[in-house]
Amino acid sequence: MKTIQDFNFKDKKAIIRVDFNVPLDENFNVTDANRIEAAKPTIDKILADGGSVILMSHLGRPKGKEDKYSLKHIVSKTAEVLGKPVKFAEDCRGEIAKQAVQNLQNGEILLLENLRFYAEEEAGDVDFAKELSSLGDIYVNDAFGTAHRAHASTTIIAQFFPENKCFGTLLAKEIESLNKVLSNSVKPVTAVLGGSKVSSKITVIENILDKVDHMIIGGGMTFTFVKALGGKIGDSICEDDKQELALEILRLAKEKNVQIHIPVDVVAADAFSNDANTQIVDVREIPDGWQGLDAGPKSLDNFKKVILESKTILWNGPLGVFEMENFANGTIKLGDFIAEATRNGAFSLVGGGDSVAAVKQFGLEEKMSYVSTGGGAMLEMLEGRVLPGIAAIAK
Repeated sequence: MKTIQDFNFKDKKAIIRVDFNVPLDENFNVTDANRIEAAKPTIDKILADGGSVILMSHLGRPKGKEDKYSLKHIVSKTAEVLGKPVKFAEDCRGEIAKQAVQNLQNGEILLLENLRFYAEEEAGDVDFAKELSSLGDIYVNDAFGTAHRAHASTTIIAQFFPENKCFGTLLAKEIESLNKVLSNSVKPVTAVLGGSKVSSKITVIENILDKVDHMIIGGGMTFTFVKALGGKIGDSICEDDKQELALEILRLAKEKNVQIHIPVDVVAADAFSNDANTQIVDVREIPDGWQGLDAGPKSLDNFKKVILESKTILWNGPLGVFEMENFANGTIKLGDFIAEATRNGAFSLVGGGDSVAAVKQFGLEEKMSYVSTGGGAMLEMLEGRVLPGIAAIAK
């Protein structure tokens, strides 16, 4: 696995695929610069070597050239985060891009316009990829969030750099962290899978059953399992057509000697609202008209024991509707348990949109070993798929 540490970038122009698909407010201010910050170590290393940097990214889902999706809106924030001026090319191809690159000096940073202003980017067009490749001497992929897409700038471009391609610091760290869970884990290994649907996690569950000792199932998924086992779930969310699948997962887990932990009690509410009336009930005895919206205290005690005995922990998905304050306790407590296990020497990896949002919201980010930046890409790796953006560099 070649990384930027294997290259000296002196007098070289590095063309880097970054994931600067950041949220903007109505005045085009960046509201979360995490993805820009994540790319900083890679950019710093190249500039320190005496090279120059050409950044390419997408922003949103534009239909052709739309001003609101222009990367010009993030230039000042990028410069602020990187602590250096950032030049901007008003196109990512053609004469404008070529001229901007020609004028680029060692130690300088250039941001190209939104790649998705061209349909060729998402189509994985070879000619478009070749044109992009002509702008740089070394290709660096540091965009984990798009590594599962075979787009021109994430995958196809790599073929034009047979020797001069590598992973950036962020992407290398993502791969290393996932491998620590999937291939080089220290036992006992625990996976915490939350969220609302079994169907969205089924391939993940199937792929990691061989790699874990414990699996905690929480969130809305709980009720598909509980109903399949004959429990009464009231008005709780449930995938009725996945009950057989839930039983099959339990059977497989038993066969593989994996202990499955499902909540035994829940915080039930009489409406899907933060202001609803609540009560703590047995997960198998939720009254009609009530729905489970968070893990209960006995469940959390059970989960705490499992987490604190674990040496490797994967967390993907919340335990309840954490967006509502009255149903956030389970997710917060789970985060606290994982933080404590991490302090005691466990390796913890958090990934998937909702879990990442939760650790950030509750100030737990710094207490985890690694928080992944790519929701879809991470899920596909957990499902056992080879990501095209990673395969293109590894070739």
